[in-house]
Order: sequence, then C-alpha cells, then structure tokens
Amino acid sequence: MASNNETSLCPKPFLQDSLYSNGGFVDGRLCQKLSDDLTCCLPCPLTDWAYPDSFQTMNQAANWVAVVSTVFCVFLLLSWAVLPVEKTYRHYLSICLTIGVLFMNFGFVIPLAGNPAQCVDDITPASMTTDSMCAASGFFLIIGGWAGVLWIFLRALSLHLQICWQLVVGRNFMWFAQAIGWGIPITGVILAFVLSGVSFRFGQTCHINHENSLAVLWIPLLVFAALTIIIQFATFGYCIKVYLASLADNSASTEGSGMPSYTNSIRTMTPKQAYRRVRRVIALQWRGIAIVLIIVCDVVFFSIIFVFQDNTVQTAKNDPTTAAPWILCLAMNGGDKVPCLPEASKLTVNMATIGAVLFLLGINGLWLLILLGRWSMVTGWVDLFSSSPSRSQREFVSVDARLDDLKKETRSYEMLSRDTGKTMDDSVTPSVVTPISPTHARSAAGSPINHEYIQMSNSDGRRTPDYFGNTARYHTPARSFSSPRPPQQTVTWDARETYARPTSPYNAQQDRYVNPLGMNRI
Repeated sequence: MASNNETSLCPKPFLQDSLYSNGGFVDGRLCQKLSDDLTCCLPCPLTDWAYPDSFQTMNQAANWVAVVSTVFCVFLLLSWAVLPVEKTYRHYLSICLTIGVLFMNFGFVIPLAGNPAQCVDDITPASMTTDSMCAASGFFLIIGGWAGVLWIFLRALSLHLQICWQLVVGRNFMWFAQAIGWGIPITGVILAFVLSGVSFRFGQTCHINHENSLAVLWIPLLVFAALTIIIQFATFGYCIKVYLASLADNSASTEGSGMPSYTNSIRTMTPKQAYRRVRRVIALQWRGIAIVLIIVCDVVFFSIIFVFQDNTVQTAKNDPTTAAPWILCLAMNGGDKVPCLPEASKLTVNMATIGAVLFLLGINGLWLLILLGRWSMVTGWVDLFSSSPSRSQREFVSVDARLDDLKKETRSYEMLSRDTGKTMDDSVTPSVVTPISPTHARSAAGSPINHEYIQMSNSDGRRTPDYFGNTARYHTPARSFSSPRPPQQTVTWDARETYARPTSPYNAQQDRYVNPLGMNRI
C-alpha cells in the first residue's frame, strides 16, 4: 500500500494529484476535486482499499488454478498432435476450442510468472504502454475470450445443422469455421487495443479500459453468447419434439428398421426413425454439448460481473456523491480500510463473486480434459514410450532376420518351421517351409516327393527351393469354364441305357453312320 506524500495537502490516505506526472494510465486514477487547485486521489491499486487483504491470496490461488488448467490443455493438444486418431478422436472444433481456452489461461499465468508492478507511481495504474506484461496478459485474455465464444458458437451451430436440418458439415463448413473462429478474434483484439487499451484494473491481470469497451468487446461477446444459447436450446427443443412425436408413432413400417429405406429419404423419415437418428447423434455429441454450455455460462458470467464492476467505478468517478460515505470513512480513520470495508462493498462486487468468476475461468481446462479427453490417450502415451524396436520374444521369426542380426547378410525370405525348435545357431538344419512348395511336409509323412521342386544346398547347409528353375505345370480340367473357351471334348451317353434317342448322327456303339431320316423306319 502506498504511503502519503509529505507535501500533500490531502488527508490521509489520499495523495495530491499535482505532485505526480502524467505517466501511465491517468484515466485509471480514482480522484476527487476538492477545489480549483486541489485534487486528491486514492492510492494505487484500488483493490487494496476496496477489498480485504485476503483478496490478493484469492487472486494468486485463481492464477495457480489457471496454471493447472494450462497443463491440461497442453496435454490435450500434444495428444491430438502426436497420438493416432483412433486413440484421441481429434476434431478441429475441439482443437481450436482448446487453443482458445489455452490463450485465456495465459492471461492469468503470465502475471503469475512475471509478478509485474500494477502501478507506475503512487496513484497511477500501469497500462500496456508502460508494461509489456500488461500488454501480453491483456492480449491473451481478450483473444482467448473471443476464441472461446466463437468456437463454442460454431460447435453449437454444427450440431444444430446436423440434428435439425440433416446437413452433413464438411470441408466447406470447416473453412468457414476457421475464417470466423480466428478472423473475428484477431479483429476484435485489434479494435480493443486501438480504441480502448488495457491496464491493471482488477488484480494482476490487465483488463480492457472503460472507454469504448462496450462497443468493441462486451456487447459483441454477449451477442455471440446469446446466439449460442438460442441455437443450443432450439436444438434441444427439436429433440424434445422428435421424442414426443416418436411416442405417438404406432406405424408398423417403422418397427423393423431404424433407417430410411433408401439414401435420399432422410427428409421423409418417420418420427421413430428421426428419433433414433437424433438419439445416435446426441450419444456421440453429448460431450460437446456439455462443454458448450459450461464455457458460454462462464463467459456470460464474467462479462456481466466485469461490466457491472466497471460501470460502478466509473459512476463513482463521475458522481463523487456516490462514494462520499466511503471516502469520508477513510479520511476519518486516517487510512485504516478495515472499518470502511462495509461502505466499500456498496460500490464493488463482493469478493466471493469475484473469486467464483476467476476460478470458473481458470478451471475450463479441467472441463476440457474431462469431456474431450479419453482414457485411450493415457494408454496411447504409455504404448508410445514403452514400445522398443527389439523384443526378447518374437511372434514371427525369420531366417533373414536372424542372419541380419548375426552376419548382416542378405538372404531369401524364408520362415522357420514351427515343428523344429532349432535356430540357425543350432547344429540341426531347420526345415524350410515355403508357400509355393508344400511337398516338404508330404515327404515327411511318407508320401512321394515331387521332383519338380528342386532344392539347392547353400554353403551353410541350408536347403532352399529353386524358385526360378523348374516351374510347376498346370493341367486345365476337362470341364473347366474358368476361361472363355469351349470345352475340349464332347461327352455323350449310351442311348440304350437311357432309352433315349442319340443326339449324334453317329452310333457310338457300332461306329457307323445312321441316316436321321430313316431312324423311324420299321
């Protein structure tokens, strides 16, 4: 807490405005003009006088919660980037939302790491022009808030199009989402820095200043949050409507199948078919629905609380009579803030509400890990770090693999027989089983060996089939129609056995010609 200047004409704890330069964020001073030549200001920072000393402890705890949330977000992003998709089920809507929440957490982590000075002098708060950490924390907080609101809006819109309008969101929607989800936040943070700026107004994190803040940040954020809530509840209303319609649907045609009879009948589905489809979509997307509701509630809660706090402070600056009881209490008690805290609570948001806002913003990473993370991510990382190129037990043993380990030589691809438990290091020569020479197994059972498959001996004693020597002959069956050609010979039958007339003009039994015109003569 700043001390009073010896030459100040103001009562304790207030300080005379004229004794300080115009450095820092001058509009952030809380001053009151007593006469034409005397203006007294409350020492900086304002929160040290309006809240008890435990406020700083609560602020530090909320920042540490944001650190833990940052770790969770980094874990999710690394899992989506490194692990295969069957382990993570990654999606660009989830990835971009996590990046937005990570940026918001940076707004609380950076001040915790750097511990910047909140004030330029005894009465003037620091701003983005005087402190780089203030600019960094304000930038990440604003762009993170914008990105979080935009990506939950796009997630709700995607779900609404799939459920209510039976549209398949594809590549066009992805590019549209990327343009909206990052284009608007970048534009919003530029407008906020140019038209308003950021400064230390609420703890160690820099927030947007009062000037033009409603037009460039708070109202647009609340508009997109309201659109998200409307779209989400419209989707819920449609699901309830489909469910009630399915209860009244007693048609027998929908009992046997849950899907339309043909591809283009999705718009003519019966109520029960529509209910089954909606139920499947919700079963797959319930995590996304939950995270949309959680984050939009956090953003709306934070926006409303900060706007109310900002307007209260601005009202006290514009109308000194509203803060007169608190100012008189501080002056009469010589700067002791404890008796004056009840009067200060009438002008500020209570500490419990502020703590709830800060903790809810910092815990979003935990919600992302619970709802978007999967246990398969943990097992995927375990498999990634525990896998080794060499194993003591091998399911498939190759002769060439053995030789590569021992002699680094190149051999033909062969597989050791499972019947012999010997390897290349043993004295017994292993049997060779090849996919094109099954005669080895037959010869072992006592059947004759087909000598068309000649095995050649190598210098090391192995017997290897000659793949490029003699080739097995293929005999086409007589009645085979596997190729487009007629059968090679005609099969006839004996007419005397079937008591049927022969179909050929030749007598197969006597091998003489028979006149077809004279067959019926007696």
